[in-house]
Parts: sequence; C-alpha cells; structure tokens
Amino acid sequence: MSIEKKLKEMGLELPAAPKPVAAYVPAVKVGDYVYTSGQIPFVNGELVFKGKVGKDLDESKGYEAAKVCVLNCLSVIKAQIGSLDNIEQVVKVVGFVNSADGFTMQPKVINGASELLGALFGEKGQHARSAVGVNELPLSAACEVEMIVKVKA
Repeated sequence: MSIEKKLKEMGLELPAAPKPVAAYVPAVKVGDYVYTSGQIPFVNGELVFKGKVGKDLDESKGYEAAKVCVLNCLSVIKAQIGSLDNIEQVVKVVGFVNSADGFTMQPKVINGASELLGALFGEKGQHARSAVGVNELPLSAACEVEMIVKVKA
C-alpha cells in the first residue's frame, strides 16, 4: 500500500508544501539523500500550535504539533522526489521543542513525529533522533522538526 493511502487510512492528509518564512529552501536533495529545513506546525498557512510546551500547551498538544511538523517535512520531501514511496529509509529526525522552564519531556513530544513515521514506513521509518528543548522558536511555534531521508536510486 502506498504511503499516501496509509496516511488517508489513518485519517491524515499530506498538506501542500509550506512556503519558507525566511531566506532558505524547504529541502535539498544531495545524491540519494534529502535534507529538510526545519518545519513548524503550519496547516493551510496557519501556525496551529503556538507557545511553550509545559506552560501554554501540554505534552499531548506538543505531540500533535510534532505530527504536523513531520507531515510538513514529508510534504517538502515529496516535492523533491515525486512520491513518498521513493523513500528507502528515514535516516534522522531532529526535533526542537519550545520548552517552558523545567519542562524535560522533549523526547515524548517528538515521539509524535517518530511514531507517525514508524506507522507509515515500518522498519524503513526507524531512525536516529535528537529531541532538544529550546527557549524560543520562530513565530512562537511549539516545536520544529527536520528530517534526513535516503531515497531509492
């Protein structure tokens, strides 16, 4: 089954690739790898999860924000390679969580991205990862996710 069909079965939709909010490109393909820029939780051009996790949003909302971020990552990857079925392996996920003082559950927040990738890609979705708490993110986004994937030759 195609990755996009799996998404639909899960009740999710791949959004249009978000437009950059500064001077960068959403993704770059180098050889057999695609590197995404950090994606924040935009849906239809609107930032849907704002503020600090652990203060303005709870951990479960942060988890949902990370899912939106990874869908945006997949969208910009698709724009580079034509089909998500061309992904051979998800290599790395880096997640940044706009964290309130004392909030230390960044790994659980970024699980929103990792668990979605696992559900979509199975073994090909297993990846190395970093989950980092930060003081601020662009536009007061709750989190930001970037990815590296290997594509089929």
